[in-house]
Amino acid sequence: MSTPFSDYQAQCSIRIETKLGSLFDNRSSLYCSLKNTELSAALNEAINYSLLSGGKRVRPLLVYAAAEAITGTNLITDLDGIAAAIECIHCYSLIHDDLPAMDDDDLRRGQPTNHIKFDEATAILAGDALNTAAFEILANLATSTAHTKIELIKILSATAGVRGMVAGQYIDLQAAGQSITTEHLRNMHQLKTGALIRAAVALGATAAGASDAQLKALDDYANAIGLAFQVVDDILDIESSTEQLGKQQGADIGQKKSTFPSLMGLEKTKAEAAYLHKQAIAALASFGANANGLRQLADYIIQRNF
Repeated sequence: MSTPFSDYQAQCSIRIETKLGSLFDNRSSLYCSLKNTELSAALNEAINYSLLSGGKRVRPLLVYAAAEAITGTNLITDLDGIAAAIECIHCYSLIHDDLPAMDDDDLRRGQPTNHIKFDEATAILAGDALNTAAFEILANLATSTAHTKIELIKILSATAGVRGMVAGQYIDLQAAGQSITTEHLRNMHQLKTGALIRAAVALGATAAGASDAQLKALDDYANAIGLAFQVVDDILDIESSTEQLGKQQGADIGQKKSTFPSLMGLEKTKAEAAYLHKQAIAALASFGANANGLRQLADYIIQRNF
């Protein structure tokens, strides 16, 4: 890929924002219909408030870049839907993560969190709607075979559920205020953050027809970069401001959560991020220039704001 990363990012962002913007138009399906009532419009507002609030869209970018690593193009018909599905899951997780029963945050992406803007019950339902929408999108992909749709649903359901992101969130909540080891922290974040990073890469590669060997190499890349993403977040929680982060700076420290800097020290944490970046790049050794998008995404994740 010879396109500068900023241009590549902008091109992919246009595609995913367009797709996300059309997801919750009022429409009927074979099994249910919803009239354009004031109630449904209010729920749609809460859903779109979080879904369309911007963000880095790293997971959709990984979907596009992983497909391109396999085929040399990300212009695959169903790829926008796949990218939208994982962003729905990610967005739902943020809404629920911010709830009073979870991290009890007031800010997300520089704006009031969903339950602050609306109310707690509406925020829960908005997250529920996004969670289920992801699988409806995958089940209704236009050109993918039934086999491919099932594989995509298997990937996303496994990584988003009790063996992945949900487990990581539970471990995080249980660990608050507790003294834990660095290995325990790594395991938690490989589930809470890393699972969806791995899913994004697997979804894009599977849609592009990747072989088992290619899927394994790309999963090694995603496993390293998924943990690196959280390591960098922990650094930024110390070195960035609330305005730069779009959420409360120092929130983890305030909630007495273990972080990589609190367990390893800041300089060793930065070295850990660099090591994980090196691992991610090494995992792409068998891929040629088609994987440059993934390489540049690894650089972006590691280098953001510090």
